[in-house]
Amino acid sequence: MRKRDRESSRKDRHERRHIPKRREYGSSHHKEKALKHHIGIFIPKRLGGFLSPCHRKDPFAGIYIDAEQAKGFYENDVIVYSLPASGNFQFIKNLGCIDSTKTYTQMGVHAYSLPHTFSADAQHIADKGSIPNLDLRIDLRDIPLVTIDGPDAKDFDDAVFAISDEDPRNKGGWKAIVAIADVSHYVPLNSALDKEAYLRGNSVYFVDKVIPMLPEQLSNNLCSLRPNEDRACLAVEMIISASGKIKSHRFKRGLMRSRARLTYEQVEKAIHGQTDDITKDLLDSVIQPLYGCYKSLKKARDLRGTIQVETVENVFLLNEDGSVKGVKAKNRLESHQIIEEFMIAANVAAAKTLQAKNWPTIYRIHERPDKMRLQNVCALAKSLRMPVKKFDNKNIINSLNEILFAAKKLPYSKLFNELILRSQAQARYSSHNMGHFGLNLSAYSHFTSPIRRYADLIVHRSLIAALELDNIKHQPIDLDLDGISEHISKTERIAMEAEREVQDRFMAKYMQQHLGSIFDGTIVGVGIPGIFIELDNIGAQGFIPKQELGNDYFIFNETQHCYVGKRTRKIYQIGNRVKVVVTNADPILCSIGFSLVKEQRKQRVEKKKKTHKKPVRRVSKG
Repeated sequence: MRKRDRESSRKDRHERRHIPKRREYGSSHHKEKALKHHIGIFIPKRLGGFLSPCHRKDPFAGIYIDAEQAKGFYENDVIVYSLPASGNFQFIKNLGCIDSTKTYTQMGVHAYSLPHTFSADAQHIADKGSIPNLDLRIDLRDIPLVTIDGPDAKDFDDAVFAISDEDPRNKGGWKAIVAIADVSHYVPLNSALDKEAYLRGNSVYFVDKVIPMLPEQLSNNLCSLRPNEDRACLAVEMIISASGKIKSHRFKRGLMRSRARLTYEQVEKAIHGQTDDITKDLLDSVIQPLYGCYKSLKKARDLRGTIQVETVENVFLLNEDGSVKGVKAKNRLESHQIIEEFMIAANVAAAKTLQAKNWPTIYRIHERPDKMRLQNVCALAKSLRMPVKKFDNKNIINSLNEILFAAKKLPYSKLFNELILRSQAQARYSSHNMGHFGLNLSAYSHFTSPIRRYADLIVHRSLIAALELDNIKHQPIDLDLDGISEHISKTERIAMEAEREVQDRFMAKYMQQHLGSIFDGTIVGVGIPGIFIELDNIGAQGFIPKQELGNDYFIFNETQHCYVGKRTRKIYQIGNRVKVVVTNADPILCSIGFSLVKEQRKQRVEKKKKTHKKPVRRVSKG
């Protein structure tokens, strides 16, 4: 039995006064939603045990339980429980030992109360779904549409195609098609399945598992655009100029058949002449035209100006037992940008179509950031003596891109990408179009991922109704789009927080293998408690308290984002490169601790020792 330092004797005395009774948690779904879930690590005690918090930011201090309540629990078991208004302990689930990474995703699910099971009615609707007949749909099965995704993807919800436009009025232009899985065909409005999808708002992508918005029968099967299988789709055909302007667009409800399931890596290699058995037959007819159309779309993007933030995503490599084998940065390929530009074009077309029809829908909006926060980023750049001009409030995007460009070849590149990203307003959903600042677009909707985002499903329904693609004359449905927008914006934020917390646990678990190891890193945060370091290549972030900075009194300079030693004048500033040693890593609290590697003064030791030669005494033989 072990005690934790964070348990104070005063808290022990206080909480022993009231040991609540244990009740088995009921199966009622309504109760489960109404009660907040707590997660604790079980620590055995003489009279029962203590459920200790599972995150350093958890405001709940934990709770003592008696021997009867602790029956069947083992040391370090992860226990999910609730405390209703009566204060009675209600056991929900034992997730297993914290030492196993397989518990981390379940901890994220319960900590954030993520819906993770489907009702029988919802599952029944998904199971009875079938591929529709051609009927009123446009036959797109002869068009060589392809999907391009990551190697581990299972839900292929978008397919693309491009070809040179032979119209002499559009010299150098393109015809492009973006086909998206017709999820609305399988998810009737106000059905049990629709209500489940709304409740989730989006899929949640953890390190080792996906919590889908729709049952797998749809997300990984009927709605997934598998190669050489008929699939229902909602497609947009666009005429694009050589300079990347969308000259016209038209939405069609169709039936398609993907020609191939490609990965980003395959397409990237094919573009650079390294084809394989699949891409060699598609290079000239499919891949090269996609690349050509992408270059035109990129011209338009560069011309209008968008914030050129580059983010690095870390990928965990797992062993068969779920343990972490390694961590690597996910390369940003040009093939990623091909799909990104096609999706942006399709999303713009959807927003403008519904705007022109004055049809109620949901927009993806991104408001202008706070000027003061951006000016602080510019001030930091100047304090680091980066060659940047005075911040231009009238052309914020240009000023931000100037900072990013100046930092690109400096140690501060990743830092400023992160700071500028944090300085932005958070994108959200709204029934009122307010434009998208980051993409510099006047109208933008999410249309391309209805398998994993409820907003896209709403947009699909709006397009079908507004354009009468089902050959029925519709009136705008009286939906609370403001309420829906607020709800799905919230579920998106919750999903991001849950994903980040689970990633932090995996990273802390991985860093336990490297206790005592030395890494190169960058100071990415400076605050009153101390400094935050991010390690090169693997992206692990950890903390060094102020008192461990060195044998000096360090003064915090808020405007310069640094600590300055009063005696030594040693500076620890945001963006500085440092060497650190890993001192602790705790997957329970999601924390990693570092210490600075002290600079050793090089002592010059003379190899040549001074030798005093004794005079040779000559002895006379006489």
